[in-house]
Amino acid sequence: MKTPTRLLTSLFALLLLVPAVLAQDLPRAAKPEEVGLSSARLDTLRQVLRDHIAQKHVAGTVGLIARNGKVAFLDAAGMADSEAGKPMAPDTMFRIASMTKPITSLAAMMLYEEGRFLLSDPVSRFLPEFKNSKVAVRSNGTSPFDPSYVLVPAKREITIKDLLTHTSGITYQFWGRPYFADLYKKAGVSDGLIQTAGTMADNVKKLAPLPLTNHPGEAYEYGLNTDVLGHVVEVVSGMTLDKFFEQRIFQPLGMKDTHFFLPEEKLGRLAAVYMAADGTGLRRLGEEAVTENEYITYSTTFQYRGARTFLSGGAGLVSTASDYARFCQMLLNGGELNGTRLLSPKTVELMRANHTGDLDMWLGGPGTGFGLGFGVIKDIGQTAQIGSQGTYYWGGFFSTDFWIDPEEKLVGVLLTQTRPYGPHNILRQFRVLATSAIVD
Repeated sequence: MKTPTRLLTSLFALLLLVPAVLAQDLPRAAKPEEVGLSSARLDTLRQVLRDHIAQKHVAGTVGLIARNGKVAFLDAAGMADSEAGKPMAPDTMFRIASMTKPITSLAAMMLYEEGRFLLSDPVSRFLPEFKNSKVAVRSNGTSPFDPSYVLVPAKREITIKDLLTHTSGITYQFWGRPYFADLYKKAGVSDGLIQTAGTMADNVKKLAPLPLTNHPGEAYEYGLNTDVLGHVVEVVSGMTLDKFFEQRIFQPLGMKDTHFFLPEEKLGRLAAVYMAADGTGLRRLGEEAVTENEYITYSTTFQYRGARTFLSGGAGLVSTASDYARFCQMLLNGGELNGTRLLSPKTVELMRANHTGDLDMWLGGPGTGFGLGFGVIKDIGQTAQIGSQGTYYWGGFFSTDFWIDPEEKLVGVLLTQTRPYGPHNILRQFRVLATSAIVD
């Protein structure tokens, strides 16, 4: 029998192991070749990232590639904050913006698996404000450059699936189409990228009476759908979205560095945001709000300055490459990571199917469709980019990107903090070079 001293020593040793266990959610490959990747080709990728940094396309990057559940590439390069002399590190934190959307979509699908709703259910079942939506239809004979609109009743109600697939007719103000953008601006609707007073419930009340851009289900219109979906999660679960994420997703997956609002002790790990411009290098964005044009306004500080009450399920999270890779690996594994199951394999299969058919995917480009929370590659030939049919992916406003290739068992995450999005094709190049490193 152990003495009390020996027992306490054993318990202390066990507690010390807990962080190590979490850190091993995605173990490191001894060499890239262990998982069928070429070290030499990954060295080329590493150099390309450094070339982008040297040419001042971005200040710094953190890239991660995992295959067969093991990390084969984790590279931090350049500066997280050039003015402060702070280099990028593997645990640097990034504003992931629209990479929040797949996590909110996961939360909704977890409730779907609990029998809380069907995807065909009208959103008005939970948010009555959407009961009698109107659609803005262009008047006959008007020019597309100077259109006028009439409002007609929607042919049917918005469904949960419409929110997941961005086919509801809800848009973003920052697309800048004057008719809709002016209505959103006048109503005080937030795109979720700046300090916003109140809650998402308040934002939904402002958004719901506004006209839709199309009849539900008839067109793809990337917009505030996932913010509305996040509020549906709150209503259905009885929990605020941050609490649902923390208790149901982040803690079970060991995502200890993913938050809506940064704890004070982690603020020093947040990368600065830079504006890239041809011929003039990079300009660090300050703490004041940034206005790129009449309709694009955002802040680099809303995750740590402000009321901390507005939980944007479409744009609000801060995370790290390693944390987000855990989320991706869970999906690649069919909803499970290290013995913790959040979804069934069949539900993940449903999420990564193309649900938009032949609708015009103007945002994803040729050969792409949309699943339940992210883009889906449906035709490799049309994309003109190396990869696999069935790969699913998405990015974020501040130039972040992830993709999951089920055929190759490959996960990739590249994080920068740069506007405009994806300068000098750095995000697309990362995918190309990572995929071309497969040699087995």
